[in-house]
Amino acid sequence: MNGSVIALDHYQGRMAAAQIVDGKLTDLLIEAPDNVIQPGAILRAICDRPLKGQGGMMLRLPNGKSGFLRQGKGLKPGERLLVQVTGFGEDGKAVPVTQKVLFKSRYAIVTPGAPGINVSRSIRDEEIRVQLLETAHAVMDGAEEGLIIRSIAAQADLEDVATDITAMLALSRAVLADTDGDAELLVDGPDPHALAWRDWSEPDVLDADMGAFDRHGVHELIASARGSYERLTGGASMFVEPTRALVAVDVNTGGDTSPAAGLKANITAARALPAALRCRGLGGQIIVDFAPCPKKDRRQIEQVLRAAFKAEGIETAMVGWTQLGLFELQRKRERLPLSRCLEDR
Repeated sequence: MNGSVIALDHYQGRMAAAQIVDGKLTDLLIEAPDNVIQPGAILRAICDRPLKGQGGMMLRLPNGKSGFLRQGKGLKPGERLLVQVTGFGEDGKAVPVTQKVLFKSRYAIVTPGAPGINVSRSIRDEEIRVQLLETAHAVMDGAEEGLIIRSIAAQADLEDVATDITAMLALSRAVLADTDGDAELLVDGPDPHALAWRDWSEPDVLDADMGAFDRHGVHELIASARGSYERLTGGASMFVEPTRALVAVDVNTGGDTSPAAGLKANITAARALPAALRCRGLGGQIIVDFAPCPKKDRRQIEQVLRAAFKAEGIETAMVGWTQLGLFELQRKRERLPLSRCLEDR
């Protein structure tokens, strides 16, 4: 099917959301196991011990879990903190957290401790920007919190935007006032259906009824994503293989033997790589072994790669080419690997 589809359903007993564009899986969210703290969760944490040499602080979180705060200067053991989970902890490692707590919804982000009202730069229509600012100022009148209007608000009804801001503002104040007590989960991280509603663009088709995954062939698409093989257009292919240390990506030209086969395969792979990593929930160090091509083509490949990753929300740093001709990336571990989401199923 051509066009975009968002399907909300369950996969192997877990809540799940799939985004499909022109028949291809472009994003996938599956509920993490019960013992995993979701990114976006807001907690009251207790300072445990400083990590000398790293400048960080280990924290006590609810249910006996540990958190790691990178900036721990000036903090003392036993001190209470309000923190937000920024990603999934690797096996045996502490959960990464930050003191910069954000209250994020579909149309707005409330930023305690960072005053000011801002509108997403991607909203370029001046009239819409003025209307959104007027709406925001009316709701935030006298508020000490800051606010960011998200890009999707440009397509929304102003009353819905105002309702969204009001709800996030009330939530932020309630949470910030809850300072007493032991380590506790105050706001759970969003589930896959809530994340899809909050962060994905409006699709051509939204199917949230039971059996949505069957109707749109999502089970087969997930089965493919659980493997390493990725078929690319034009006969090329890509293998995405996670190891404990890094994610290795290998690009092949397939049956194309033309002089430009390497460049064509590499450009196709560069455009497909963000979705391949998203759907598999992969991050950390990523090494790409592109198909053989002249060195003069590397700049073009890198430009396509940068543009592809710039269009998505997960922070990814382009490190560059190695002496062996491999390309290195560093990607934030914002998602739990698909294999871990389903490891007990």
